[in-house]
Amino acid sequence: MTDHVHADGAPRADARSEDTATAATRTDGARNAAPVHGTWEPRPAARWEDAFLSGNGTHGAMVFGDPNDDRLIVNHHRLIRPNGSADARPPELADRLTDVQDRLLAGDVTAGEDFTDGRPLLWVQPFHPGFQVRVRRPAARWRAYRREADFSTGVVRAVCDDRRSEVFVSRADDVIAQYVTAPDLTLDVTLDHRLPGAPADLAVGHGAVLTPEGALLTLRARYPAADLGYTGVTLLVTDGRARPALPGVRVRGARSMLLLTRVRRHPGEPDVLAEARALRELLPEVGHAEDVAERAYAHLLARHTALHGAAYLRVTLDLHADPSERALPGSELVRRPKSPALLERLFAAGRHHLLSSAGTLPPRLTGLWTGDWDTAWSGAFTTDANLNLQTASAAAAALPEVTEAHTALIQDQLPDWRDNARAVFGARGVVAPAHTDGESGHIYHLSRAYPLHVWTAGADWLLKPLVDHDETRGERDPRLAVALAEVARFYEDFLTRTDDDGHLVIVPSYSPENRPANAGWITVNAAMDVSAARHALRTAASYHPGPDAERWRALADRLPPQRINAEGALAEWARPGLDDSYDHRHLSHLYGVWPLDEINPYDTPELAAAAHRALELRGAENDSAHGHLHHALVAARLGDAERVAGALDNVLAGDFFHVSLMSGHYPNRHVYNADAAHTLPAVLIEALIHSTPGRLVLLPALPAALPSGELRGIRTRFGAEVDLTWTPDGATAVLRPGRTCRIDLQTSASARPLSLSAGEDRVLTLGPR
Repeated sequence: MTDHVHADGAPRADARSEDTATAATRTDGARNAAPVHGTWEPRPAARWEDAFLSGNGTHGAMVFGDPNDDRLIVNHHRLIRPNGSADARPPELADRLTDVQDRLLAGDVTAGEDFTDGRPLLWVQPFHPGFQVRVRRPAARWRAYRREADFSTGVVRAVCDDRRSEVFVSRADDVIAQYVTAPDLTLDVTLDHRLPGAPADLAVGHGAVLTPEGALLTLRARYPAADLGYTGVTLLVTDGRARPALPGVRVRGARSMLLLTRVRRHPGEPDVLAEARALRELLPEVGHAEDVAERAYAHLLARHTALHGAAYLRVTLDLHADPSERALPGSELVRRPKSPALLERLFAAGRHHLLSSAGTLPPRLTGLWTGDWDTAWSGAFTTDANLNLQTASAAAAALPEVTEAHTALIQDQLPDWRDNARAVFGARGVVAPAHTDGESGHIYHLSRAYPLHVWTAGADWLLKPLVDHDETRGERDPRLAVALAEVARFYEDFLTRTDDDGHLVIVPSYSPENRPANAGWITVNAAMDVSAARHALRTAASYHPGPDAERWRALADRLPPQRINAEGALAEWARPGLDDSYDHRHLSHLYGVWPLDEINPYDTPELAAAAHRALELRGAENDSAHGHLHHALVAARLGDAERVAGALDNVLAGDFFHVSLMSGHYPNRHVYNADAAHTLPAVLIEALIHSTPGRLVLLPALPAALPSGELRGIRTRFGAEVDLTWTPDGATAVLRPGRTCRIDLQTSASARPLSLSAGEDRVLTLGPR
């Protein structure tokens, strides 16, 4: 391997924008055309799962694209249905803590069975869709048809003969915009709440009034037995003639129509007039009424794409796929699981969907979308695995929008996390819940088989991506510093028991969502809990130098080491005598490998080998997508390219992806779920580039099926951007450091120190692998 510095030794201010534009549009005559940032289908969606997706992190749209009955399902992150859990509190167990600790430490492996307050399992408030915007025309036969999603703009387009419909959800103006044009439009427009699973006793009212622009449509829905509801408002702008046709509006003689839609969840009665004024203010001043819809749409689209496009195109992946496969519709491409073109498109789709579902909140189990009121697992934020897996690419793949949404969720819930620590453990500081609806952060989703109230690793797990983001940008968020101190204070109060060797003991402890083969669910020293406590204390110390830091580091140093079991594997429980249960989809015990850097092949080779053995022994349980891709992330950190490829194959060949390129939780597209869609980009990045504040690893786990390619725009945790190209003959990495530092460079062939100077590009050339 060799490396050299650019001759000018100076920064190139325009390099990133040039690279981005090139990645989006370049055609290389000597090789293949660059991958297309989108997907398409030759027919409308027949199922809501196959509807193309757009979103701005607050509002979401699911677009069917039927030219005769065009349906658009409206979603919003705050649409959650009351179910009696809004005021639920964590169990008051602190006065019983000492007793259960004594019994567990004395060897009573079932002592935690009654460490609850006897409540039945209570799910968080379920996420649900709002309504459909339906645009119907007299039934007509059509010939040419194409439905496409442009990931670089967020626009979903359906073209049928001379009719065109376009939809996007504005990141600039928080509105769903739908533009329809044809030579002579006759259309019926309605807001329709009738979606699968909608409660029969949902109280719904419709309104339609004419306005100077065209019309205003409203849908007001009130939840059963609650002073809560939601209201959808659509401003219709057209150059045709509009008249009421309850429950909607009929438009005749139009060339174009623009629909601007928002939905709000609220108590009491909505202020519909205020919502209408706000939508009207989005319209630009125009000189001619007949082109107001066209001009308004263009104006809103330009404002949106300036934000969405810039974010989406920061990172691109080109696997030099066959152009003929790149040209296939998504429904055909997903049937070719060995195709690099499929990975290219899923990387692009996953990046688009992740960005589009993160804003007010980070992505839910279903991202930001659902077409059914009966969402699996309440469509919640499941924080013991799924949320962090979905957002795993945010820091490296230059999506601070996702990290900020993640931060917003945590900041809003910190008061509830404090209640959890006090109620369950009698401690200061914070304890995070394993399930949340986005409103309450209280722990109340628990049962004997899922004692999620004693899972103490959650706060560190949820804060780790924010620490990665701070390292990437080279600044420390004061909000994160406060939260980290609260986690450390919890451990100060909680870590009071010791074993015979003088090590602190984490008791009670729980490894999501598994149990020892020879003990109850609540136990002692789960590997994840041990690693999380050590990492949280040391990280808090680094953010708070001084006496606090000294005390927290000393506490971290007293935690027990991880245990290697009789089979040579990293044990899921560091406590001797607790036997592993291998057939499980969660890999909680490998937390020290991913997302932490506590265990790695370079600094801790013995523990890395044990972690690798644990990965080999781990079963897939029910073949959930998040289990396979979590497996791949750990394998990438351990440098196992074959295992990364095997996990990807399980997902790609398992029919996990809908036509929309959103995914299923189980094989054969069973249970609409964003885990595979959002996590897959992170797997590919980790296989190609991994960084810590002091190390860069190039091509740590490149699957053999991807012999060449280009990954551009990756951010490292030591402050440099990296563009990587590779072929069977070698690889080239271009580093653009934003700060001066010294790191270790690790490749398959060697390890060596590397000095970087802020503003000076560095080009590294690697020989054949």
